[in-house]
Amino acid sequence: MGVVTKRSSMTFFSDPASHYSHRVRIVLAEKGVTVDIVDVDPDNPPAELADLNPYNALPTLVDRDLVLYEPNIMMEYLDERFPHPPLLPVYPVARANSRLMIHRVQKDWCGLVDQILAEPGAKASDAARKELRESLLAAAPLFGEMPFFLSEEFTIVDCCIAPILWRLPALGIDLNDKQAKPLQKYMDTIFSRESFKASLSDVEEDMRG
Repeated sequence: MGVVTKRSSMTFFSDPASHYSHRVRIVLAEKGVTVDIVDVDPDNPPAELADLNPYNALPTLVDRDLVLYEPNIMMEYLDERFPHPPLLPVYPVARANSRLMIHRVQKDWCGLVDQILAEPGAKASDAARKELRESLLAAAPLFGEMPFFLSEEFTIVDCCIAPILWRLPALGIDLNDKQAKPLQKYMDTIFSRESFKASLSDVEEDMRG
């Protein structure tokens, strides 16, 4: 008898170059979710996307009748829908801290990343590159305190930080300083995870050759 492959009820419309799509793909890979990943060119989205998402934006996650279009909400939904392995802490204080860390990554780093990627040669991007590099170096000691970012276990916060660190060569940021050692070690740990490797799109694989 032939094996009947069950079509996934979940579809993920992903921008293969975007760190926001990447963070959700890492969660999907960590959880081992059966999902149809549809790579979308953000400049030429399929008509179907506009029907599903009022903002016609990426990423968009469709699970039967549920349509989500904010990456952090997707990550938390996936963590609740597929509880193992848990990516958010159980206790309210630790959960709030995780959410606050994601907020800080958003405020402190994501805007700079977006600026550099949007206009790599612009003067504003040079300033953003310098600011991001200095901010990462300032945070480097935090990466050395525990195996993962301020945690004994891989968490949803790592899912937000890893895509940014993976893009450093594409951002024109070199972290070969001595003070970046904990950060380098952290990157080696994260980038060698099976789930992280599985999360990469072809475009992302090319970012680090």
